[in-house]
Amino acid sequence: MKEHAVVIAGAGPTGLTLAAELALAGVDVAIVERRPDQQLFGTRAGGLSARSLEVFDQRGIADRFLAAGQIAQLTGFAVTRLDISDFPTRHNYGLALRQRHIERILAAWVGELGVPVYRGRDIIAFAEDDAGVTIELSDGAALRAAYLAGCDGGRSLIRKAAGIAFEGWDATTGNILAEVEMTEEPPLGIHRTALGLYAFGREEYEIRDGKIIFASEGPVGVMVPDGNAGAAAEPTLDDLSQALVAAFGTDYGIHNLKWISRFTDMSRQAAAYRKGRILLAGDAAHVHSPVGGQGLNTGVQDAVNLGWKLAQVVKGISPDALLDTYHTERHPVAARVLRATMAQVALQRTDERTEALRDIVTELLGMDEPRRRIAAEMSGLAIRYDFGEGHPLLGRRMPDLDLATADGPTRLFTLLHDARPVLLNLGAPGSLGITPWADRVKSVDASYDGPWELPALGPVPAPSSVLIRPDGYVAWVGDGTEDGLPQALNRWFGPPR
Repeated sequence: MKEHAVVIAGAGPTGLTLAAELALAGVDVAIVERRPDQQLFGTRAGGLSARSLEVFDQRGIADRFLAAGQIAQLTGFAVTRLDISDFPTRHNYGLALRQRHIERILAAWVGELGVPVYRGRDIIAFAEDDAGVTIELSDGAALRAAYLAGCDGGRSLIRKAAGIAFEGWDATTGNILAEVEMTEEPPLGIHRTALGLYAFGREEYEIRDGKIIFASEGPVGVMVPDGNAGAAAEPTLDDLSQALVAAFGTDYGIHNLKWISRFTDMSRQAAAYRKGRILLAGDAAHVHSPVGGQGLNTGVQDAVNLGWKLAQVVKGISPDALLDTYHTERHPVAARVLRATMAQVALQRTDERTEALRDIVTELLGMDEPRRRIAAEMSGLAIRYDFGEGHPLLGRRMPDLDLATADGPTRLFTLLHDARPVLLNLGAPGSLGITPWADRVKSVDASYDGPWELPALGPVPAPSSVLIRPDGYVAWVGDGTEDGLPQALNRWFGPPR
């Protein structure tokens, strides 16, 4: 029986990111993936948010995604685009990039880090004991791990087998997605009709002046409303044809179906992200409508929150209780995502009362303060973990400052490339003593003369020092003294040596 410290179920964006985080920390991690390769059929997520780009920038791989995608103002709420080009971040935009490309880039990174992937097989059962988890695979083999992470999607076997409740709301609306060939050219773009939203597009496109310009030939991606939101059976070409004829009087000669699927606005969240040695992340922990583009991005950020904590527990640096902070921090974030997506689905209805409501919401979001607040939330830049009262930076993402150090100019995010915590001292060099934690926390003396500004909040007072977790969130803020620093180091990075 092969043994690993951590086994991850699922090589989607969440599982791949978690594997990379653990590998960077020197943890023996492996992935079990049912697909024989990384190929992905069908349309999934279509881009990365500003915060996800920051997260990948913290690891030094953002350029890989930027080279493959198209920068645009993708942040939005329902049908309203929200411009974040005035936000204080290097990535004051979104990146249009299909999930299959995102997975390809992540899989290459995970490969470079030497993570083994057991492909073409499923986890069919597991048994937890005091010392670890024994995992049964569909090919008859077994694995042994200290922890099992379920990143295996909305129908997660790991979640179900662990007996973790998936609470929330059943579907009220549904859509059919497909890729087909058409003998007639359809009206490309999104169409609001009395029957609901319809959309036509092609795999290849360019974004020019904020508008999507689709390729002039090739298979057509189609989205139509599905009157049977609770259907269990897969939709058919005939279902798609009927929906098109009902709205447009023609099905544009659809033929040669490439793939077809449906999605709904079912909104559910795992009651616990952790149960003993079992952990959940991504769609296994939360599902909702894809409107707003939150799903993949929330999963990636789950993984970055969990990775360093799990690594420290596996390596004996921190007590097992550190893993409980994963649920405490990430569960409220996804709860807000569910709230936002449910609100957006409601605003997409096509009756006259919803039209009136949508007009008012659009008017509000045209004002600066509401735009900044909602855009910061939708782009992932407003996340604040509750570490108690204190400086506005506490619990929020650390800005990517241009620092001056003894070794020359440095971007703050480069200090996080190896996924280790950083104590940034902006006061007198050597004035902060962290010797008992020096083996696990990087201490950097630097100066910074620019403004301190946070998305939506605006300017904040300059701190004298900050303790930054490997996920880029601020765990402690100094005011010229070391008050509270030993306690923060002990809480997040284990007892002193």
